[in-house]
Amino acid sequence: MTAAQRPAEAPLFAGLPGDISVSFEFFPPKSEKMEEQLWQAITQLAPLQPSFVSVTYGAGGSTRERTHATVARIVKDTALVPAAHLTCVAASKDEIAEVVDQYWDAGVRHIVALRGDPPPTDGGRFVPHPQGYASAAELVAGIKARHDFDISVAAYPETHPEAVSAQLDLDNLKRKLDAGANRAITQFFFSTDAYFRFLDKALAAGITAPVLPGIMPVTSFSAIRRMSGNTEIPGWLETMFDGLDERPGPRALVAAVAAADLCKRLYEGGVRDFHFYTLNRAEQAYAICQLLGLRPKEPCA
Repeated sequence: MTAAQRPAEAPLFAGLPGDISVSFEFFPPKSEKMEEQLWQAITQLAPLQPSFVSVTYGAGGSTRERTHATVARIVKDTALVPAAHLTCVAASKDEIAEVVDQYWDAGVRHIVALRGDPPPTDGGRFVPHPQGYASAAELVAGIKARHDFDISVAAYPETHPEAVSAQLDLDNLKRKLDAGANRAITQFFFSTDAYFRFLDKALAAGITAPVLPGIMPVTSFSAIRRMSGNTEIPGWLETMFDGLDERPGPRALVAAVAAADLCKRLYEGGVRDFHFYTLNRAEQAYAICQLLGLRPKEPCA
């Protein structure tokens, strides 16, 4: 129902049945205070029973041990399904095999396989390890050859910044899925048209695996600009956040509503599976799920 068709008295998010699946991304903490914030977020979001929760891997493998420790604690202390990020950067195939074995032995069965961001010492350019994997597709194949993990990979509705063309970027996604990946998770975006056009092109290319939309609530507009790469930031979004840089409370409220509106438009287009980049904060992701009709499956502790 369009805005013109919707009765004037009908609330924007009225009647949504909550028939969606969600997943959440976290990053490993760098300090005791950040660890407390992370586990508060995990505890608050767990009652929504996400299909999985992923834990990121720093540039150049810089958070390898902290990522593993966070994932291991999720396995040990919660009923959540953890997905550990793993990259090709600065690691040999043998080193990656050791990490993969450690995850399998710890009970982890889901990996998010990524080429990864190069360390600053490489000047922002990806250089394969001499004894390592040269691409995410090779990494996926290597993981699958070792253990039968559930594997997620990255997708870019508005094209990876380093891709020569949108078609070659799509070809790369297909290689990752053909190598054994089960689904793709997109980079964040703000245009539903961009996402749905990408799905159409993916289907035309023979890609039938799920492509989950990655949703990033705007906690900092300057940070979004810095991370956007090829992602278009629409003028209306910039206008919404104008003057809120020094007002974190109002900014968080606006961000939750803006992201929920994006999700609602995706829902109206048939999407039922959403992946949220939480930045280790639960409030916005929880509020968005609430607006979409999703409710806790069990009482909160």
